[in-house]
Amino acid sequence: MAGRECVRVAVRCRPPNAREAGERLAVSVDEACNQVVLQGAASGEAPRAFTFDHAFGPAASQQDVYDATARELVDSALAGYNATLFAFGQTGTGKTHTMEGRGRGSADSSSATAGSSGGLPPEAGIIPRTFGQIFAAIGASQDQTFLVRASMLEIYNEEIRDLLAKNPKNRLDMHEAKDGSVYVKGLNTFVVKSEAEIAAVLEAGKRNRSVGATLMNQDSSRSHCVFTITIEAADISAGVAAAAAAGRAAGAAGASGSGSGIRVGKLNLVDLAGSERQSKTGAAGERLKEASKINLSLSALGNVISALVDGKSGHVPYRDSKLTRLLQDSLGGNTRTVMIANVGPAASNHEETLSTLRYANRAKSIQNKPKVNEDPKDAMLREFQEEIAHLRAQLEAAGEGDAGLGEDGGASGAWQQQQQQQGGGAGSPAAAAAQGKLDPEEVARMRQQLEEELWAEYSSTGQTVDVAALTQIQRDVEVQLAAQVKQVQAEQRRAAREAAKLEQQLQQQSAQVLRAAARKDEVATRNAELASKLRLLESKLLHGESSGGLDKLAKRKAAELGRQKEELRRQAAAEAEAARRIAALEANAHAAQSQHSSLQEEAEALTSQLAAAAAQLEQARAEIGDVYAQWERDREEFVEEIRTLHYNLALKSLVIDAFIPHEEVSKLMRRMSYNSKEGTWALTSTQDGAGAGGRAASAALPRRPGSAAPARAGSAARRPSAVVLDLQLDIPERQLDFANLHLALDAVTAQG
Repeated sequence: MAGRECVRVAVRCRPPNAREAGERLAVSVDEACNQVVLQGAASGEAPRAFTFDHAFGPAASQQDVYDATARELVDSALAGYNATLFAFGQTGTGKTHTMEGRGRGSADSSSATAGSSGGLPPEAGIIPRTFGQIFAAIGASQDQTFLVRASMLEIYNEEIRDLLAKNPKNRLDMHEAKDGSVYVKGLNTFVVKSEAEIAAVLEAGKRNRSVGATLMNQDSSRSHCVFTITIEAADISAGVAAAAAAGRAAGAAGASGSGSGIRVGKLNLVDLAGSERQSKTGAAGERLKEASKINLSLSALGNVISALVDGKSGHVPYRDSKLTRLLQDSLGGNTRTVMIANVGPAASNHEETLSTLRYANRAKSIQNKPKVNEDPKDAMLREFQEEIAHLRAQLEAAGEGDAGLGEDGGASGAWQQQQQQQGGGAGSPAAAAAQGKLDPEEVARMRQQLEEELWAEYSSTGQTVDVAALTQIQRDVEVQLAAQVKQVQAEQRRAAREAAKLEQQLQQQSAQVLRAAARKDEVATRNAELASKLRLLESKLLHGESSGGLDKLAKRKAAELGRQKEELRRQAAAEAEAARRIAALEANAHAAQSQHSSLQEEAEALTSQLAAAAAQLEQARAEIGDVYAQWERDREEFVEEIRTLHYNLALKSLVIDAFIPHEEVSKLMRRMSYNSKEGTWALTSTQDGAGAGGRAASAALPRRPGSAAPARAGSAARRPSAVVLDLQLDIPERQLDFANLHLALDAVTAQG
């Protein structure tokens, strides 16, 4: 569906409320012809008819509105397009009801089915209904991976706020990317995995949104709200495998996006604050300031629509407000857009209803250029895939290392066990040998053995054993015994050295085993952390079903139902085209019949055509009059605002001239700076020593009681230095004439 396509516009008229009971109804809706008829404000004024892509009367259900306006947009976002749906209109016409609805904001994910509202209440709006369709489509997909993110912001008094932040009152800045798109810096985005999670995100943002009570709406939205759902999709066979290969090869460094098959669709659901008239809402104070900012941004939106439809001017004023800057792509850019104009039925709101219908009618001519967002550089899904592949590669490498550590540890343990079985301790023979000692029993046994051997030798020779022979035998026994003891001791010392060497080797091996065990525990801990991180990342990625049976049957039924709906849509379009052709043929036939042979008949035909042209001229004049009246009302509002500003300026100038010396005013003006982006003045702090050394030399009088107040303990903490102007003033010698001051104030009041 490449190329240009127009913005689709729908109009919804709410039922009369209790405040409008008894009033004349000025709006009628023909849903069959998608036409809205607005009765004239005066009794003789002709009604005005507007035709749109869809028209919904007071009896239309939330499901009917969703099926006709939002279902195709959600499918487009799932396919990788940018899509925007926003509701606009007068305050109190049901915009928030259309977008958010009432009742439980989410359904149990297990009960949601494709094309059905599941467990949603009947009054649920468009935003919660998109959740079921998105996750049902993800669950019915095959061989695809999805990543769904959600964010929510509001534009309050031309300040962008993050409704999901810890402090939702903080102001955020809007920036322009290199490709020309607009983004909000610091906006929180949450990855969601189910309907329940994204519904919780919506509820958290709704609690922080700015609302207030007016005479027309008890819960009036005081800000524009934008709920954004980003859907990233990738084919498992192409995207995940490519990212995994890149992660294994280079640790996910510099993986190219080409060929990854990633599509990123963004669905913007916008609930605009309603336009207000102070005379009807009774807004005052802060509410009046909010209404002024709301009307200013909506006026900028109208100017953008007019510039896009006109086409004569090459400049479109997107930068006139934060709202039009954020909706720049939705109006004339890379987005499929649906606008829902909400109106009220009462005749008392005739002017506001007519203005809304005119803007909606003009918006039909806006042309967008949507295209699929393929392989964007900032796709978070690609980052997740590469990180998952990198973690898996690390776990595989760690698994091989664990196997080596296990083999080494087992061998070391077996060697240690063998040495423990062979070795000795402090009381072993090896330990005794290391000390150079022999067991007395062993020496006695050796002596006895030598004596027996010598006696046996003498006995075998037949010699007589006398005292001399016995003495000789004993000497020989002692000599041989000493030699054997010396030899045994040498053997023992050698064995002791070998044992000490083996003991040292055993200690070294034991230390290696302990280090290997510690390293193994460390690797196991790191692997557990990697596995936990891997499971967390994988849990954020959503996969469709790949099993058969009932799942495939349900998918076939859903696909068949989709084809039937598409066929019905084509048939309706064909019927509409046939009706247009029939009307054209009838017009041609009427033109052919108007050529009569008689001059009288020709005159009558021309008179009929002239009457029709006169009616069209009157209708155009009435349209011009309405436009001029609307311009006049807007001009009067601007003039009244200018008068109010002039009154306040004159009053403040009078106070400044009466109480602050001119040189101090000049000092103050030098410290003022204007922020053109925000449209506000700021007082810059100064670090110079001017006025810090005390009072002026000419001041001989004591200090005034109020001048010592900033020196009290704790006063500096209560007053920021950036907003405190330290004026070193002398006591004025003049006395003010309060009577003349009172007369001056009365004169200013009379001029206002």
